[in-house]
Amino acid sequence: MKLSRIAAFSSSLLLGAVLALTGAGQAQASDSAAALDYVALGDSYSSGLGAGGYDSASGNCKRSTKAYPRLWAAAHSPSSFAFTACSGARTGDVTAGQLAPLSSATDLVSITIGGNDAGFSDVMTTCVLQSESSCISRINQARSYVDSTLPGKLDSVYSAISTKAPSARVVVIGYPRFYKLGGSCIAGLSENERAAINGAADYLNTAIAKRAANHGYDFADVVPAFTGHEICSGSAWLHSLNLLNIGESYHPTASGQSGGYLPVFTAHA
Repeated sequence: MKLSRIAAFSSSLLLGAVLALTGAGQAQASDSAAALDYVALGDSYSSGLGAGGYDSASGNCKRSTKAYPRLWAAAHSPSSFAFTACSGARTGDVTAGQLAPLSSATDLVSITIGGNDAGFSDVMTTCVLQSESSCISRINQARSYVDSTLPGKLDSVYSAISTKAPSARVVVIGYPRFYKLGGSCIAGLSENERAAINGAADYLNTAIAKRAANHGYDFADVVPAFTGHEICSGSAWLHSLNLLNIGESYHPTASGQSGGYLPVFTAHA
Protein backbone atom coordinates (compact mmCIF):
# COMPACT_ATOMS: atom_id res chain seq x y z
CA MET A 1 0.00 0.00 0.00
CA LYS A 2 2.84 2.37 0.92
CA LEU A 3 4.60 1.57 -2.34
CA SER A 4 1.42 2.31 -4.29
CA ARG A 5 1.05 5.65 -2.52
CA ILE A 6 4.70 6.51 -3.16
CA ALA A 7 4.34 5.54 -6.80
CA ALA A 8 1.17 7.60 -7.10
CA PHE A 9 2.83 10.58 -5.42
CA SER A 10 5.85 10.27 -7.68
CA SER A 11 3.62 10.04 -10.74
CA SER A 12 1.72 13.15 -9.70
CA LEU A 13 4.99 15.05 -9.27
CA LEU A 14 6.18 13.90 -12.69
CA LEU A 15 2.87 14.84 -14.30
CA GLY A 16 2.99 18.25 -12.64
CA ALA A 17 6.51 18.82 -13.90
CA VAL A 18 5.53 17.82 -17.44
CA LEU A 19 2.50 20.11 -17.38
CA ALA A 20 4.58 22.95 -16.01
CA LEU A 21 7.22 22.49 -18.69
CA THR A 22 4.56 22.23 -21.39
CA GLY A 23 2.89 25.36 -20.14
CA ALA A 24 6.20 27.17 -20.07
CA GLY A 25 6.92 26.04 -23.59
CA GLN A 26 3.54 27.25 -24.80
CA ALA A 27 4.00 30.56 -23.05
CA GLN A 28 7.48 30.90 -24.54
CA ALA A 29 6.13 30.16 -28.03
CA SER A 30 3.34 32.68 -27.49
CA ASP A 31 5.78 35.31 -26.26
CA SER A 32 8.02 34.63 -29.25
CA ALA A 33 5.15 35.16 -31.69
CA ALA A 34 4.03 38.29 -29.86
CA ALA A 35 7.54 39.74 -30.10
CA LEU A 36 7.60 39.57 -33.89
CA ASP A 37 7.48 42.62 -36.14
CA TYR A 38 5.70 41.38 -39.29
CA VAL A 39 5.38 43.06 -42.70
CA ALA A 40 3.18 41.62 -45.49
CA LEU A 41 4.17 42.61 -49.03
CA GLY A 42 3.11 41.55 -52.49
CA ASP A 43 0.31 41.42 -55.04
CA SER A 44 -3.38 40.50 -55.04
CA TYR A 45 -2.74 36.99 -53.74
CA SER A 46 -1.42 38.57 -50.56
CA SER A 47 -3.78 41.56 -50.44
CA GLY A 48 -6.72 39.16 -50.53
CA LEU A 49 -8.47 40.17 -53.76
CA GLY A 50 -11.25 37.66 -54.23
CA ALA A 51 -11.81 37.02 -50.53
CA GLY A 52 -14.14 39.98 -49.88
CA GLY A 53 -14.21 42.11 -46.75
CA TYR A 54 -12.00 44.81 -48.24
CA ASP A 55 -10.65 47.64 -46.13
CA SER A 56 -12.08 50.78 -47.73
CA ALA A 57 -8.96 52.71 -46.72
CA SER A 58 -6.89 50.45 -48.99
CA GLY A 59 -8.65 51.69 -52.12
CA ASN A 60 -7.75 49.83 -55.29
CA CYS A 61 -5.17 47.74 -53.40
CA LYS A 62 -8.15 45.69 -52.15
CA ARG A 63 -6.59 44.61 -48.86
CA SER A 64 -8.98 42.12 -47.29
CA THR A 65 -9.70 41.35 -43.66
CA LYS A 66 -9.81 37.72 -44.84
CA ALA A 67 -6.35 37.72 -46.45
CA TYR A 68 -3.79 35.34 -44.95
CA PRO A 69 -1.55 38.12 -43.54
CA ARG A 70 -4.42 39.56 -41.50
CA LEU A 71 -5.57 36.11 -40.41
CA TRP A 72 -2.04 35.21 -39.28
CA ALA A 73 -1.65 38.50 -37.40
CA ALA A 74 -5.01 38.03 -35.69
CA ALA A 75 -4.02 34.53 -34.55
CA HIS A 76 -0.49 35.40 -33.38
CA SER A 77 -0.73 39.02 -32.21
CA PRO A 78 2.70 40.20 -33.34
CA SER A 79 4.08 43.29 -31.65
CA SER A 80 3.66 45.17 -34.95
CA PHE A 81 1.98 44.37 -38.25
CA ALA A 82 2.22 46.35 -41.48
CA PHE A 83 0.13 45.28 -44.49
CA THR A 84 1.21 46.97 -47.72
CA ALA A 85 0.42 44.26 -50.30
CA CYS A 86 -1.57 45.68 -53.20
CA SER A 87 -3.72 44.18 -55.92
CA GLY A 88 -2.08 44.45 -59.33
CA ALA A 89 1.40 44.96 -57.90
CA ARG A 90 4.46 44.12 -59.96
CA THR A 91 8.01 43.84 -58.68
CA GLY A 92 8.67 47.54 -59.33
CA ASP A 93 5.58 48.51 -57.33
CA VAL A 94 6.90 46.62 -54.33
CA THR A 95 10.27 48.34 -54.37
CA ALA A 96 8.73 51.76 -55.09
CA GLY A 97 5.81 51.74 -52.68
CA GLN A 98 5.62 48.85 -50.23
CA LEU A 99 8.92 48.70 -48.35
CA ALA A 100 8.59 51.72 -46.03
CA PRO A 101 7.58 49.66 -42.95
CA LEU A 102 10.70 47.47 -43.21
CA SER A 103 13.56 48.17 -40.82
CA SER A 104 16.38 46.46 -38.94
CA ALA A 105 13.75 45.53 -36.33
CA THR A 106 11.57 43.60 -38.80
CA ASP A 107 11.52 39.90 -37.92
CA LEU A 108 9.14 38.39 -40.49
CA VAL A 109 8.21 39.26 -44.08
CA SER A 110 5.77 37.52 -46.43
CA ILE A 111 5.45 38.17 -50.15
CA THR A 112 3.77 36.90 -53.30
CA ILE A 113 5.11 38.61 -56.41
CA GLY A 114 5.95 37.85 -60.04
CA GLY A 115 2.62 36.79 -61.50
CA ASN A 116 1.71 40.24 -62.79
CA ASP A 117 5.19 40.79 -64.20
CA ALA A 118 4.80 37.56 -66.16
CA GLY A 119 1.49 38.79 -67.62
CA PHE A 120 -0.97 36.67 -65.61
CA SER A 121 -3.96 38.87 -66.42
CA ASP A 122 -3.23 39.10 -70.13
CA VAL A 123 -2.63 35.35 -70.37
CA MET A 124 -6.06 34.60 -68.88
CA THR A 125 -7.77 37.25 -71.04
CA THR A 126 -6.19 35.78 -74.18
CA CYS A 127 -7.12 32.24 -73.24
CA VAL A 128 -10.73 33.12 -72.43
CA LEU A 129 -11.40 35.32 -75.45
CA GLN A 130 -9.22 33.90 -78.22
CA SER A 131 -8.40 30.56 -79.82
CA GLU A 132 -6.54 27.68 -78.25
CA SER A 133 -3.50 28.36 -80.42
CA SER A 134 -3.48 32.03 -79.34
CA CYS A 135 -3.75 30.93 -75.70
CA ILE A 136 -0.82 28.53 -75.97
CA SER A 137 1.24 31.13 -77.82
CA ARG A 138 0.60 33.72 -75.09
CA ILE A 139 1.55 31.20 -72.40
CA ASN A 140 4.80 30.43 -74.20
CA GLN A 141 5.51 34.16 -74.37
CA ALA A 142 5.00 34.40 -70.61
CA ARG A 143 7.32 31.45 -70.02
CA SER A 144 9.98 33.15 -72.12
CA TYR A 145 9.64 36.26 -69.95
CA VAL A 146 10.04 34.11 -66.84
CA ASP A 147 13.31 32.80 -68.29
CA SER A 148 14.76 36.06 -69.57
CA THR A 149 13.52 38.95 -67.46
CA LEU A 150 11.71 37.93 -64.29
CA PRO A 151 14.76 36.59 -62.39
CA GLY A 152 16.45 40.01 -62.46
CA LYS A 153 13.27 41.74 -61.29
CA LEU A 154 12.84 39.29 -58.43
CA ASP A 155 16.48 39.80 -57.46
CA SER A 156 15.87 43.54 -57.23
CA VAL A 157 12.92 43.06 -54.88
CA TYR A 158 14.65 40.47 -52.72
CA SER A 159 17.83 42.54 -52.46
CA ALA A 160 15.83 45.62 -51.45
CA ILE A 161 14.09 43.64 -48.71
CA SER A 162 17.43 42.35 -47.40
CA THR A 163 18.89 45.86 -47.38
CA LYS A 164 16.02 47.32 -45.35
CA ALA A 165 15.34 44.31 -43.13
CA PRO A 166 18.63 42.38 -42.87
CA SER A 167 17.53 40.25 -39.90
CA ALA A 168 14.09 39.29 -41.15
CA ARG A 169 12.89 35.80 -42.00
CA VAL A 170 11.43 36.19 -45.50
CA VAL A 171 8.78 33.75 -46.70
CA VAL A 172 8.20 33.88 -50.46
CA ILE A 173 4.89 32.23 -51.28
CA GLY A 174 3.99 30.78 -54.66
CA TYR A 175 0.82 30.49 -56.72
CA PRO A 176 -1.67 27.61 -57.03
CA ARG A 177 -2.49 25.66 -60.15
CA PHE A 178 -5.81 26.91 -61.44
CA TYR A 179 -7.48 23.80 -62.81
CA LYS A 180 -8.28 20.24 -61.88
CA LEU A 181 -7.71 18.33 -65.10
CA GLY A 182 -10.44 15.89 -66.04
CA GLY A 183 -12.66 17.71 -63.57
CA SER A 184 -16.28 18.78 -63.50
CA CYS A 185 -16.14 21.70 -65.95
CA ILE A 186 -18.15 21.05 -69.10
CA ALA A 187 -17.62 24.44 -70.78
CA GLY A 188 -15.01 27.13 -71.05
CA LEU A 189 -11.36 26.47 -71.82
CA SER A 190 -10.17 23.31 -73.50
CA GLU A 191 -8.32 20.68 -71.51
CA ASN A 192 -5.15 21.54 -73.42
CA GLU A 193 -5.47 25.18 -72.37
CA ARG A 194 -6.08 24.24 -68.74
CA ALA A 195 -3.05 21.94 -68.73
CA ALA A 196 -0.89 24.65 -70.29
CA ILE A 197 -2.02 27.21 -67.69
CA ASN A 198 -1.24 24.77 -64.87
CA GLY A 199 2.15 24.09 -66.40
CA ALA A 200 2.83 27.82 -66.58
CA ALA A 201 2.02 28.16 -62.87
CA ASP A 202 4.51 25.40 -62.07
CA TYR A 203 7.10 27.07 -64.31
CA LEU A 204 6.61 30.41 -62.54
CA ASN A 205 6.80 28.81 -59.11
CA THR A 206 10.05 27.05 -60.00
CA ALA A 207 11.63 30.31 -61.10
CA ILE A 208 10.45 32.16 -57.98
CA ALA A 209 11.66 29.37 -55.70
CA LYS A 210 15.12 29.41 -57.28
CA ARG A 211 15.55 33.16 -56.86
CA ALA A 212 14.24 32.99 -53.29
CA ALA A 213 16.71 30.23 -52.42
CA ASN A 214 19.58 32.23 -53.89
CA HIS A 215 18.76 35.03 -51.46
CA GLY A 216 18.45 32.67 -48.50
CA TYR A 217 14.67 33.04 -48.40
CA ASP A 218 12.14 30.31 -47.65
CA PHE A 219 9.83 29.36 -50.54
CA ALA A 220 6.36 28.19 -49.52
CA ASP A 221 4.56 26.07 -52.12
CA VAL A 222 0.74 26.31 -52.01
CA VAL A 223 0.10 23.82 -54.83
CA PRO A 224 -0.34 20.82 -52.46
CA ALA A 225 -2.74 22.79 -50.24
CA PHE A 226 -4.91 23.73 -53.23
CA THR A 227 -4.89 20.24 -54.75
CA GLY A 228 -8.51 19.09 -54.79
CA HIS A 229 -9.69 22.70 -54.57
CA GLU A 230 -8.85 23.95 -58.06
CA ILE A 231 -11.40 25.27 -60.54
CA CYS A 232 -13.36 22.27 -61.94
CA SER A 233 -12.84 20.32 -58.71
CA GLY A 234 -16.35 20.82 -57.35
CA SER A 235 -14.84 22.36 -54.21
CA ALA A 236 -12.93 25.29 -55.63
CA TRP A 237 -10.93 27.73 -53.52
CA LEU A 238 -10.38 29.88 -56.62
CA HIS A 239 -12.86 32.05 -58.49
CA SER A 240 -13.46 31.05 -62.08
CA LEU A 241 -14.29 33.73 -64.65
CA ASN A 242 -16.63 36.18 -62.89
CA LEU A 243 -18.27 38.51 -65.42
CA LEU A 244 -19.85 40.53 -62.60
CA ASN A 245 -16.47 41.16 -60.98
CA ILE A 246 -13.72 40.55 -63.50
CA GLY A 247 -10.97 41.56 -61.07
CA GLU A 248 -11.74 38.70 -58.69
CA SER A 249 -11.54 36.07 -61.45
CA TYR A 250 -8.82 33.45 -60.89
CA HIS A 251 -8.06 34.64 -57.36
CA PRO A 252 -8.43 32.75 -54.07
CA THR A 253 -11.75 32.87 -52.28
CA ALA A 254 -11.94 33.46 -48.53
CA SER A 255 -11.59 29.68 -48.14
CA GLY A 256 -8.51 29.74 -50.36
CA GLN A 257 -6.93 32.31 -48.09
CA SER A 258 -7.85 30.58 -44.82
CA GLY A 259 -7.55 26.96 -45.97
CA GLY A 260 -4.75 27.32 -48.50
CA TYR A 261 -2.44 30.27 -47.97
CA LEU A 262 -2.77 30.69 -44.21
CA PRO A 263 -1.68 27.18 -43.09
CA VAL A 264 1.16 27.13 -45.62
CA PHE A 265 2.47 30.50 -44.44
CA THR A 266 2.01 29.51 -40.79
CA ALA A 267 4.08 26.37 -41.33
CA HIS A 268 6.94 28.44 -42.76
CA ALA A 269 6.68 31.49 -40.49
